Amino acid sequence: MQIVNRRSSNQFKTNEPVIYIRNINHFFGKGSLRKQVLHNINLDIYPGEIVMMTGPSGSGKTTLLSLIGALRSCQHGSLKVIGQELCNAKPNQLITTRRQIGYIFQGHNLLDSLTARQNVELSLELHNHLSANARQAKALRMLQAVGLGDRVNYYPENLSGGQKQRVAIARALVANPKIILADEPTASLDKKSGRDVVELMQNLAQEQGCTILLVTHDNRILDIAFRVISMEDGSLT
Repeated sequence: MQIVNRRSSNQFKTNEPVIYIRNINHFFGKGSLRKQVLHNINLDIYPGEIVMMTGPSGSGKTTLLSLIGALRSCQHGSLKVIGQELCNAKPNQLITTRRQIGYIFQGHNLLDSLTARQNVELSLELHNHLSANARQAKALRMLQAVGLGDRVNYYPENLSGGQKQRVAIARALVANPKIILADEPTASLDKKSGRDVVELMQNLAQEQGCTILLVTHDNRILDIAFRVISMEDGSLT
């Protein structure tokens, strides 16, 4: 595996990995159409690390991210996320793991019919111990933390690209996840907006003590990472 060390991460090695991957192989299709898309992936990511994954389009980065995020079923090998084995895991085990992960995507995936506050509140719907008032209060605090305290009642169509990504970050972090998974979060942003968004994600995640795994083609933000790993043709190279 090619790893570029941006900062010393030895401080994390005394902890158990929050993401533990051994000999992961993954296939799409069946019969004669069956194609292997991930080849013998091995990787450890520790609590508090910021790791960026680079590589050409179609190299398997998003597929690996979806397996780690319990969005897709793991087929072969061992994949433990926050101590839960996800290979051959039952649906309720996958759901439990997903509740501990925040997701940020390139297209921000906001619901146009909901305000910024309502979009952020969606991440709290599965947390039944919170009242409606508590969910609203948490959403408001998180939007203030990302600099959108004056935009809480704006709909996505009235927000800039950078502001939409800030809402997406607030939505991902509002439930205090242990892991943040981000897939090309700066791809549609200009240089300054992209940098601001990633630094904001970094600062808020470190305040909450969570781990970040970020897929990117954006070389302008690699210096923020503790480690940069590279994927090509379904393998960590």
